[in-house]
Amino acid sequence: MKKLRFGIIGCGGIANNKHMPAYKRLSDEVELVAFCDIIEERAVKANADYADGKGKVFVDYRDLLKEPLDAVCVCTPNSSHSEITVAALDAGKHVMCEKPMAINYEEATAMIAAEKRSGKLLTIGYQNRYRPDSQYLKAEAEKGVFGDIYFARAKALRRRAVPTWGVFLDEEKQGGGPLIDIGTHALDLTLYVMNNYKPKYAVGTVYHKLNGQRDTANAWGDWDPDKFTVEDSAFGFVVMEDGATISLDASWALNYADPDEAKTLICGTKAGADMFSDKLRINGVNNGRQYITTPDFGAGGVAFFGGAAESPEVVEASTFVNAVRGKGKLVVLPEQAATVTRILDAIYESAKTGRPVYFDGEVKK
Repeated sequence: MKKLRFGIIGCGGIANNKHMPAYKRLSDEVELVAFCDIIEERAVKANADYADGKGKVFVDYRDLLKEPLDAVCVCTPNSSHSEITVAALDAGKHVMCEKPMAINYEEATAMIAAEKRSGKLLTIGYQNRYRPDSQYLKAEAEKGVFGDIYFARAKALRRRAVPTWGVFLDEEKQGGGPLIDIGTHALDLTLYVMNNYKPKYAVGTVYHKLNGQRDTANAWGDWDPDKFTVEDSAFGFVVMEDGATISLDASWALNYADPDEAKTLICGTKAGADMFSDKLRINGVNNGRQYITTPDFGAGGVAFFGGAAESPEVVEASTFVNAVRGKGKLVVLPEQAATVTRILDAIYESAKTGRPVYFDGEVKK
């Protein structure tokens, strides 16, 4: 079987810690042959680490897109996701774009338009969908175990874990702070389990309460208050067209003793579930008695999406590779990811105006 030729655009932290190691695990099927970064040394190092120096190095993504590649992985700051993805699709490449899909909803819709006219695949890096607890919860929801899910809480709260490297604190390049960075994972996971992508309106607040502090006890060292231009916390409340409500909590720095990230709680008419405290709990009533069950994910089970049990990022990469080969379907659809971005947009807008933001439609498949 001929190996797929992949290119990496953006050779920083997320590429080195997630995407390139994942594709290296799939070396029987994928060959990383092109590396691009505006800091050339990063691309050179990635080429040495993941292609034994045999790939090509670029500082301009447009030059990389001229290469005969099957797919590219976009791992750049949020502000360039749409521009690069659109160009890659128009150049005839399949695209895996790191989350969030785009810096705003308008740019996300441009990506979907490019996908449709190109005939190529586009997916977004929401790897938390591929966790064993996420897949178990999704399977139970699809079986109707929870009934009508009418309330959910998406949780992405850190006590003091502000990323102090790269451009995370730069509002212009990132579009926001913890809401768009980690809140996006929690919201995506919640919508996925609910299978509900029709928001009606959203209300939100954002805070700059701790980002001016010093001597912070931050996990990655003190941040520079002068460079911390994004929010340190954001909270949203979303009402869906069917009346379901979602509470979204996102923070990098909160005086909160029970941090949890990329987790969800759902409540339905038949049962409920939560992922908090590092375990999945399902609760309901049987034979006139309340119950709580906790699945054991250390005892084997179904290998979702085929293949042996793997880390979520490897399963994500494998799912994309199989879809490119025509051997399977994407799990994260661009229309779904665009809805996540649309809601995040609305929460930021509501925080600015002090008013609810109403939706008047959605991206159609």
